[in-house]
Amino acid sequence: MTSAPVREPRQHRSRVTRAKLLDTAVEVLAEVGWLGGTVTVVAERASVSRGAVQHHFPTREDLFTAAIDHMAGDLFARIRLDGARIPPGPAHTEAVVDALVSMFRGPLYRAALNLWVAAVEDDTLRARVAPLDRRLCAAMYDMAVDLLDADVSRPGVPAAVEGTLSLARGLGIRELLTEDEACRRAIVRQWAMHLDTVLAGRTPA
Repeated sequence: MTSAPVREPRQHRSRVTRAKLLDTAVEVLAEVGWLGGTVTVVAERASVSRGAVQHHFPTREDLFTAAIDHMAGDLFARIRLDGARIPPGPAHTEAVVDALVSMFRGPLYRAALNLWVAAVEDDTLRARVAPLDRRLCAAMYDMAVDLLDADVSRPGVPAAVEGTLSLARGLGIRELLTEDEACRRAIVRQWAMHLDTVLAGRTPA
């Protein structure tokens, strides 16, 4: 007697499909932007029906904001893990700054940037992106404070942490056009020296 094939539980298949759609949405958004990144394009690339996409994400805004949120969560977890492995010592701050800068490189950052820029001109999209931006910025700030072991009660420290993230964003935008690893490392090293001074409560020179 031939046994019937074992089918995957529907709930598991649904989770797999959802994860595939989120990954694909980031890829599409990074490559073709908001205007080109339609639900149909994502469905075709993920090899699922448009109806399957809309079952998980009723609107295009739902799909792409969920994709950025999901992938950013995975990235933050990895950065936290890598940051926790950085040994204490003179090079600690520079290593942490370099890890934070790495968040703003690669397909996820390109995808997020494309979505953020599109939201400037699209009221419906902006209503979804604005709260996501606030949540991600708060998570990045908390992560930076933890990895730097920063005492935010000290004058100047909160601004220095925000400055670190602003620097990282700026380097990410710059490298979309021109990648210069030597220049990036020099900037990270110089900023880390300044940051060490602020974190230690000394007045920067």
